[in-house]
Amino acid sequence: MRKKSLEYYKKKLLKLRDSLVEEIKQLEERSLSKTQRDASGDLSGYSFHMADVATASHEREKALNLRGSEENLLYKVDQALYRIEKKTYGLCIQCQRKIDKKRLNAIPYADLCIKCQAKQEKKT
Repeated sequence: MRKKSLEYYKKKLLKLRDSLVEEIKQLEERSLSKTQRDASGDLSGYSFHMADVATASHEREKALNLRGSEENLLYKVDQALYRIEKKTYGLCIQCQRKIDKKRLNAIPYADLCIKCQAKQEKKT
């Protein structure tokens, strides 16, 4: 891949990375760093209703799942940036063929070509 193209994808990936880091930080601030009492806004010493506890637990679980997904995506972005540095970006990690530019424009952290991605998805 040409140097100009690599710079374009590097900028795109760095922008995506910054966005993901900020989103993870906000998730932690909004949901995961608060106690149940803080999240509900209840300042009293009374115990919580079971439905409130269940709702809070469900919301916390959703936030944890979302954070996990965001961290997984961040890992993929970091791997793509590493491949740019190693000059292997744009090559399928399984078959070593070029990944189509349309695919890279849509998914700049893609590490598999369409054919290998389809095979991978059939396995799971």
